[in-house]
Amino acid sequence: MGTMRWVLLAASAALLMAPASFAVAGTPKDTLVFARNIDEIISLDPAENFESVGGETLNNLYTRLVTFAPGDFGTLVGGAAESWTVSEDGKVFTFKIRPGLTFPSGRPLRAQDAAFSLQRAVILEKTPAFILTQFGWTKDNVKDLIQAPSDDTLRLTLPEERAPSLVINSLTATVASVVDAEEALAHAKDSDLGSEWLKTTAAGTGAYRLIEWKPKQALSFEANPKYYLGEVPLKRVIVRHIPDPSSQRLLLEKGDVDIARDLTPDQIATLEGKKNFHIWTDPKQTVYYLNLNLKNPELAKPKVREAIRWLVDYKGLAETVLKGRVEVHQAIIGKGTFGSLDETPFRLDVAKAKALLAEAGVADGFKITIDSANSPPASDIAQSLQSTFAQAGITLEIIQSDRKQLLTKYRARAHDIVIITWEPDYLDPHSSTDYFTRNTDNSDSAKSKTLAWRASWDIPELTRETDKAVLEIDTEKRKAAYLALQREIQTDSPIVVLFQKVDQTAGRQEVTGFDSGPTGDTLVYARIRKD
Repeated sequence: MGTMRWVLLAASAALLMAPASFAVAGTPKDTLVFARNIDEIISLDPAENFESVGGETLNNLYTRLVTFAPGDFGTLVGGAAESWTVSEDGKVFTFKIRPGLTFPSGRPLRAQDAAFSLQRAVILEKTPAFILTQFGWTKDNVKDLIQAPSDDTLRLTLPEERAPSLVINSLTATVASVVDAEEALAHAKDSDLGSEWLKTTAAGTGAYRLIEWKPKQALSFEANPKYYLGEVPLKRVIVRHIPDPSSQRLLLEKGDVDIARDLTPDQIATLEGKKNFHIWTDPKQTVYYLNLNLKNPELAKPKVREAIRWLVDYKGLAETVLKGRVEVHQAIIGKGTFGSLDETPFRLDVAKAKALLAEAGVADGFKITIDSANSPPASDIAQSLQSTFAQAGITLEIIQSDRKQLLTKYRARAHDIVIITWEPDYLDPHSSTDYFTRNTDNSDSAKSKTLAWRASWDIPELTRETDKAVLEIDTEKRKAAYLALQREIQTDSPIVVLFQKVDQTAGRQEVTGFDSGPTGDTLVYARIRKD
């Protein structure tokens, strides 16, 4: 081990061992220290990882084929791929690999590494593989369809037609991170393609290199001196496993950490306005929505569903009990990404709702149930709905349970109304739209129990429109198709989107450039500075 790496490990260990009750003189100026609950990390292999903390980690250790423009998550730019072209029939994608990317082994990143990385994800069939297999790639054909004809050329061939923008957007996912093929294979056991080794180490070309991962203790990183975008502002990043939010706040206030990732809204409120702290507010792609089961005869009436849209106190909730945790948003694709519909036509209007209920033949109201999680913010939303529904004569009975019980009932479509959340698997409108609009068999014995099925929403035409959108090659026409689908869902469906989730993060005043982005795997450490 080199002298400098030994010094980094020793310094990291000193910071990690500092207890929450021990005050130090602040973190080193060249080091960023997070307090965060990191116990969900299972693997650091890009072909296996599928949780937020691990995804964020890999975003900084590896370079994905395609990424986002700095601070603009709606604009795609090249990552490991410098540029790309698409054949006229939309089935062949040719990528020019960016020169100058170097693995920790000293080997340059080549097209063969990119091909290997995608192939192994399909072959290993771990959780995130579906992002790639949706294009028709299988264990049997992937080596024929994903090839590297030269060191700087990667060629992807689709056996099935898909929108080019969907393919490119999917390559921003963690599973499209490029691994050092030779290094992975050198550590392979049997036919695991290096998976066991990559669970606890990294072989990428990201802005940082992994020093060490101690499960339920910490992650530590050192700056990559050969990072293709140049020198990063901070030499080290340490993520301390501090599961208790109160301990995180204490460490932040004492200066023992720079950023606390898991503070509660009440704790955030105590820090707002204090000169020594920043509060960053980042909209996420997670949406809160109501699913109305059309098996209930009252909810099957279009005018009743429309009335419900006017019985939600969107603004009141967002500005009081849910302040800092949500923004009003009424479409299935969260704002800030390609294809988002940001119109919010509905507001609390009890008089309008009463008129619509009268048109539906239920002027005297009716009784109905709503299932929600037994914790905020879902429980807060349910209580607000109970109050506003009552103003229009609807008696809403709240049934609370833990998330596992809630999902079991929801997936059996045994609910009347349920309040729940959704976050896309990757930043493309197809990920969300397909989830909300696909229902090819509305029978109780259906094998595919989609969200639309759970609402007993029989929509063959809408499903066909979704299938057309995923095939549209023209980007602007594809965007228009998703906007049209969202407007239909927004105005005439059993899906009532209420809010978009917001994450609030607290940090020391000297820290700038923090932006966690729209999903759990989009924070870039290289953009963070300490002034």
